Order: sequence, then C-alpha cells, then structure tokens
Amino acid sequence: MDNNTRLLAFYRGEGHDHKGRQLKDIWALSPFWLEHTHDYIQWLFPIPEAGRFNAFAPLLTTEVQTAFESEATLRYHQQRSLDVMLDFLGLTRDGNVITAQPTLSMQTHIWLKASGHNHLRITRIIRSLALCHQPELARAVQKAMCDLGPQHGVVSAMSLRYWREAF
Repeated sequence: MDNNTRLLAFYRGEGHDHKGRQLKDIWALSPFWLEHTHDYIQWLFPIPEAGRFNAFAPLLTTEVQTAFESEATLRYHQQRSLDVMLDFLGLTRDGNVITAQPTLSMQTHIWLKASGHNHLRITRIIRSLALCHQPELARAVQKAMCDLGPQHGVVSAMSLRYWREAF
C-alpha cells in the first residue's frame, strides 16, 4: 500500500498504522501512553517532511492535502485527534477557543517546562492543522500555546518562536 492510501485509510478509520493501531485505538489511550510513546503523533498530525523518530510514518502529500480539503470526515477526525492531544496537554477546546483545564500546572503537565519533546509535537500539530485545511484551528492552537504556556509554566523563547512560525 502506498503512502497516500495508508494515511487516508488510517484517517478514515478504515486502516491502521505501522503497528496495527487504528485511529480510534489511539484516541482511547491513556495520558501515560501518550507521553511515553513517540511513534503515533506523525500519524495523527502528518506533515510533508519525515520525522526523526518514526521512519514508518506516512508523509503529507499534495494528494492527501486535497483529500483533507474535500472530505469533512478527515478534518473531523483530525479535530478529534486534536481534542485528545489537548486533553493530554491539560487544555480543552470549544470550537476555535482553547482554554486551560483547572488542573493545568507544571507539576502535572510536562509541556509547561522549558523544553521537551512535547514542544516538537505542538509545532507539528499547528503545522499539520494548517496544511490539512484547518488554518483557523491552527491559529487557535498557536495562540493558546503562546498565551497559556507562559501563563502556566516556563516555556522557552525558542519554542514560542517555533509555534509562532509553524505556518
């Protein structure tokens, strides 16, 4: 199966990733699993460039971008993936408004520390949303991270710059 077919089947809920997980399986995983597993984010939020940590992940191609533009189900599934990740990060979304959950703190949410792999994940999320024809949602995530990160933690200036320049 080629790159485009694999990614679209996965995002339509008809296929699986390189480890046999379906989209709904990843949505149901625990925050501990989401924190300590590093090979799923490339499937949930594809971008055109290969990542350093998952050589098996498909890339976002023009054909896949066109499918995201024309298929509301793909965009809805990506929004659901975003909601899973926002919950993991201690945030919640109502449309394009993203707010902090009452429990958001550096003690319980590692992304609020100065650096770490979750900062790369956040950059990927923002960029993927924009490239998958959800620019308003990408901007909402971008704004939330740039505003809420410094309010609740110690986010590095470099991470803030990456988030602002994600698209």
